[in-house]
Amino acid sequence: MSDDVFTDERPRLVGLAYRLLGSLNDAEDIVQEAWVRWNRADQPSIANPAAWLTTVVSRIGIDKLRSRQRDRAEYVGPWLPEPLVSFDDEPAAAAELSDSLTTAFLVMLERLSPQERLVLLLADVFQEPFAAVADVVGKSEDATRQMAVRARRKVRTDHEWRPPSRAEQLAVANDFVAAILVGDEHRVRELLTPDAVLTSDGGAARHAARRAVVGQQRITRFIINIMKRWLAIEVEGVSMQAITVNGMPGIVFAIHDRPYWVAGFEVREGRVDRLYTMLNPDKLTAVGRHTDLV
Repeated sequence: MSDDVFTDERPRLVGLAYRLLGSLNDAEDIVQEAWVRWNRADQPSIANPAAWLTTVVSRIGIDKLRSRQRDRAEYVGPWLPEPLVSFDDEPAAAAELSDSLTTAFLVMLERLSPQERLVLLLADVFQEPFAAVADVVGKSEDATRQMAVRARRKVRTDHEWRPPSRAEQLAVANDFVAAILVGDEHRVRELLTPDAVLTSDGGAARHAARRAVVGQQRITRFIINIMKRWLAIEVEGVSMQAITVNGMPGIVFAIHDRPYWVAGFEVREGRVDRLYTMLNPDKLTAVGRHTDLV
């Protein structure tokens, strides 16, 4: 019975830990540690197992997040969350992904302190009552509510904008990729918004843009030059496949079936507005693995 309780809660716990840390590998490690503690606990005395497990995962996660933020100064280039990649071509599979799992939302969470991030996730994403959230973070309920208000203010976005349909996103993304592959600079530029932003995460292991690339002209030159270098390299076993990345249409380049580069495209008003590219090999290890989270 104890295993059944944990199994039922596991997708939610992994989802919480992934949003908190932006890393699926770290999230699964944290939930594994929670499982160890659950099996050592006096389970009959735990009145609310779901709440107990949420507290354990939250506290392990926030300790890891604080440690990671102390090390962030040494990170090479921009940081992006580990991508959630799906090879499922069914539009419904992408539509089911929560807005709180998009790359844009996870990047916005980086503006928050560890406690603010946890409070926002528990209260707004997982709909936990403030009394329970206050208990997790060890503050009064009023102080926790104020923390949530500050966190919401920091991640406030344009609520009037709504993402286009899945079909429109795919059409724009496919057109964009096709223009890149044939080197059509004019078409690539046309398909970018004037204030488009490209963010690349290569970490210390891979060469990537060390700052965000902004604007149609700069992004076009950057992408076309990168693609020319790729096409000029004669490497056996290179393949490209359409994917879904954190709810966005995207592509994965692989060498001998091992992911080398993942890109996701955020579409706004018929053009690509944000491009997220992941080259850091440490963040590509979960590509193709079934992801069990909510």
